Formats: sequence, C-alpha cells, structure tokens
Amino acid sequence: MTTPLTIQQAAAVTGLTVHTLRYYERIGLLDPVTRQDNTHRLYREEDILWIQFLLKLRTTGLPIRDMLRYAELRRLGNTPDSLSARKDLLQQHTHTVEKTLAELQSNLKVLHQKIAMYDTLEANLPANVVTQPSFFEDVSNEHNKQHISQYSKPHTKAPTGR
Repeated sequence: MTTPLTIQQAAAVTGLTVHTLRYYERIGLLDPVTRQDNTHRLYREEDILWIQFLLKLRTTGLPIRDMLRYAELRRLGNTPDSLSARKDLLQQHTHTVEKTLAELQSNLKVLHQKIAMYDTLEANLPANVVTQPSFFEDVSNEHNKQHISQYSKPHTKAPTGR
C-alpha cells in the first residue's frame, strides 16, 4: 500500500469503525494521523500496520492501559530502556495468553470427552427404546398420553387423565 487511505478506507481495511479510529487517536494509541489540506485524515501503511498490531494485542486480551503504555514506550524510540520495557510488557502478556490457551485446551479436552461419552451412550442404546418424556415435554394431550402408555413398561404407566 503506497497510497494513503481515508479514515473510511482505513476502517474498512482494519475492521474498526471510524469512531474507534478517532478514539484511538484521541487517547494516544495512534500518533496524530497525517491530514490533507481539508483536514481529512490520511492513513499511511505504517499507521495500518500499527493498528493491526494493536488489534492483535486487543484480541489477545491486553488491557487498553497496557496498550497505551506500549504506545508511549514506542514513541520514545529504540532506546535501551524503551526496548527493554516493551519486550517485558510483551513477554508478560505472552505468558498470560499462553496460560489462557492452556486453560482453554484443558476445557476443550473435557468437552471432547463428554461428547465422546454421549456418542458411546447413544451407540449402546437398543434400537427400539422409547424414553420417558422429560419434565419439560408436553404430555397433556391425549395422543401423547396414549403413545407413552402404549410403549411404556407396565410399572412406568403414564397417567390416564382420570
């Protein structure tokens, strides 16, 4: 991308709204964007790349206050202190993301085990089993009552409605 983008085009490319782009600039996440003579913003490739990085941070759960700190450190340039602080911030966030991923993987494993259990239970059901209705099923009409009593075992007779 060599041609600068308008705010509407930048919004389309990044998936953010125009309002969010203006907000990010107002709070300092974005450096002041270059403007045309008519004061319309023009986003350069560097701006779009920075916004895309901010979106990665946001998507992975980095709080805005930490994103602001990172942006502030970035503005200081590649000094030893700035580089070290940015690296530390990203390392801490990476650790948090890895921990979250491990928890999600563990939870996902449990869900897969439960699904497999239900697959096994369903596969082991006899083909002609008619189950009793749950508490929430409507068994108030006569057709349902007759159907249930016709296929139920004698000791699980459905009420006759008398």
